[in-house]
Amino acid sequence: MSEYITVQAEYGDDPDQVRLVTNLNLAPDGPESYATRDEGDEGSPLAQTLFEIDGLAALDIEGGTLTVRRDPEAEWPALIDDISAALKEFFL
Repeated sequence: MSEYITVQAEYGDDPDQVRLVTNLNLAPDGPESYATRDEGDEGSPLAQTLFEIDGLAALDIEGGTLTVRRDPEAEWPALIDDISAALKEFFL
């Protein structure tokens, strides 16, 4: 595994959704989709780790990309920082 993890945010038209592109294969067993926190709590170890973060509402994982939906009251800068930190801790 790489000793450096990069995370780049790509914003689209939906203010409550962002794509986070990494340099890692986050879903080696294939795409994962979690429409709710409850689904994430029963998902892969990575999904379970990420759903511990307050403000994360839904998550899709495919290859090196996370598509994240936030709770409306969550702020993107803090949420992205928390996700980046969780990825680093999970993979390193």
